[in-house]
Amino acid sequence: MRLAMRTAIALLLTLPAGLAPAHAAPPDASRPLRVALEFDPAPLDPATDGSYTNRIVTTVMCDSLIDFSPQMKFIPELATSWAWSPDRRSLTLHLRPGVTYQDGTKLDAASIQANLQRYQTAPYSIRKSEMSAITGSVVVNPETIRITLSHPYAPLLATLANRVGTPYSPRILALPRDAIAAHPVCAGPFAFKNRVAQDHITLTRWPGYWNAAAIHLPGIVFHTVTSATVRKTDLEAKALDIADHIAPTDVAEIRGRRDLVIARTPSLGYSLIEINVGNGKAARNPLGRDARVRRAFSLAIDRGALNQVAFNGQYVPSNQMEAPGSPYFDSAYPVPSRNVAEARKLLAAAGYKHVTVTLQIGTDPLDRQAAEIIQSMVKDAGFDLKLVSEESAGLVGNARSGNFQAVMLLWSGRADPDGNMPIWLTCKGFTNWGHFCSPAFDRLITRGAEGNSLAQRKPLYDRAVAIFERQAPDIVLYHYAMIWGLSAKVHGFHGRPDGLWRPEGMTVAP
Repeated sequence: MRLAMRTAIALLLTLPAGLAPAHAAPPDASRPLRVALEFDPAPLDPATDGSYTNRIVTTVMCDSLIDFSPQMKFIPELATSWAWSPDRRSLTLHLRPGVTYQDGTKLDAASIQANLQRYQTAPYSIRKSEMSAITGSVVVNPETIRITLSHPYAPLLATLANRVGTPYSPRILALPRDAIAAHPVCAGPFAFKNRVAQDHITLTRWPGYWNAAAIHLPGIVFHTVTSATVRKTDLEAKALDIADHIAPTDVAEIRGRRDLVIARTPSLGYSLIEINVGNGKAARNPLGRDARVRRAFSLAIDRGALNQVAFNGQYVPSNQMEAPGSPYFDSAYPVPSRNVAEARKLLAAAGYKHVTVTLQIGTDPLDRQAAEIIQSMVKDAGFDLKLVSEESAGLVGNARSGNFQAVMLLWSGRADPDGNMPIWLTCKGFTNWGHFCSPAFDRLITRGAEGNSLAQRKPLYDRAVAIFERQAPDIVLYHYAMIWGLSAKVHGFHGRPDGLWRPEGMTVAP
């Protein structure tokens, strides 16, 4: 189903990240908020999927134990407070009293324990690696739960502020996985109503929400609109209130329109090229076998020019999985300038003058444009880069099976560094589809996660960055900026660097 006539090129008034128009207006309680998503969300079960659009929907629908503020600080949500034990091998959480799930079931420590056990033990759960440090949990009393660990693990707070900390009603946990995802029931402001695959998901305001006074929207409808151009024109035609993932190339074109605004914030998310260095026969090529070839490929890319040409300067050139400006970014390895001469020297030292590489990319036009720019750049250094487009499912399937030489992927990013490098680079990282494996790297990551302060953790992550830079199993290209297009009638929207937003305080003027 299409939302509106595909008409008009518009102009957009740009505001700083998270700001809404200054004038006040009474909310329009007569219709739901209409939001366009870039991709059709995967099944709505945090145990079975890690997709970005899935997380957008479940974040609006469901509360987590811990939440992030727009400044990415940990704040209470279903847990009102928490405390580490002196040896940091357990975390005690005090739950918000009087909370119920959307089916009326009481949210208590036993229900949180049941959710943690499902995430950790269900055969279909993909959350197990995130919970590897958790040895169990203890119900102290109905409103207090203690999570026990095998070793100190600072990223546990970030884990509980993500999918693992999102509980579903215990009444549905024993259902088959498809049934759980078909009608999810959680503890949050909006209850699931219905879904039409590849079209829309409808949520309705749940009156039993513990913070119901802060919820003014009667419901939310998430529409799947895969084309950035269509998302923009639907927004211009007033068929949408919010369009997710506005193309950076559209921002300048629509600047100045009074009935629309832009919310923009630098993102934790990043794009990278993952290289197959050890996953089957496809790794047996110069790029997969020799780090010098991979470093040459990276040096042939002008990240600043890529950002300007492909993204109108809206993104942030980068070479690490922590964004430039992050306290965990290693300043010893700044974003490199393009150096074709050095790239050719590295290729020659590896014994090559020309190297052919096949890069798999998705179907997003911006990804294609970025890949074509990279194709032109690396040609100067001796690389013949061939591009192959795949639908997202096929792209991920090829990556998981090792059916690739190089693949362009993205990650929404995490506030804690343990959610960035380790998933791609530790020997058992769940997106380490190129099968890079360095025991020394893994030891540094493990020790870094055990620290309880930036001063303790950063030197260890910096040493891990040095291994990453030397071996170059992945090539980070840029960090995104999150760009939303909004109707000027939407008030109270606050986008966050992880690409998520919360509905508290949001209204739509009539």
